[in-house]
Amino acid sequence: MNRQDSLGEVPLFHEDENAFREKKSNIKHPLACFFHLFFRTSAILIYLFCELLSRSFIANMVTIILLLSCDFWTVKNVTGRLLVGLRWWNQVDEDGHSHWMFESRSATSKNVVSNSDSRIFWIGLIVCPLFWALFVFSSLFSFNIKWLAVVIMGVVLQWANLYGYVRCRVGGATKLKNMATNYFGLKLFKKVVDQPEGP
Repeated sequence: MNRQDSLGEVPLFHEDENAFREKKSNIKHPLACFFHLFFRTSAILIYLFCELLSRSFIANMVTIILLLSCDFWTVKNVTGRLLVGLRWWNQVDEDGHSHWMFESRSATSKNVVSNSDSRIFWIGLIVCPLFWALFVFSSLFSFNIKWLAVVIMGVVLQWANLYGYVRCRVGGATKLKNMATNYFGLKLFKKVVDQPEGP
């Protein structure tokens, strides 16, 4: 198990490295999958249909913010660990410096991630922030300024989890930068190679 930070390698979640369970494609954590999608889809649905549920802006706003907060905590502390074996957090040392920590469970761990759990986790993690980004633009273009704070909070909380888990999955900032550079370099190389020669 590897922690991808400046402190070196440590065990993730204090688990035993010796045991190994075969990868399965069925859902191993149905309750975690449910709550992974429940809070985030509930917040989106209440935002879309809040006028039908209640005329009170304050009640709708508080409900959406509570759902977004529950989603942020659940994804960051529970479902990321259970469904994909990833975890991230911020740690402040004695000098007051902030360090971001990113952990990923090794493939030899006893709790191997199932394909179904992983698929549900990543689809929910990627699709829902796109909705909130769309809501920001729709609030701006429709001059619905009272909802702007709510949708910005939705964007910030959901994108923070997305960023943290992408960093856990891909690795540190240098690895992420190298992946992007290699990808665009490969695309440029293919474009140059596939270009037809002149007369």
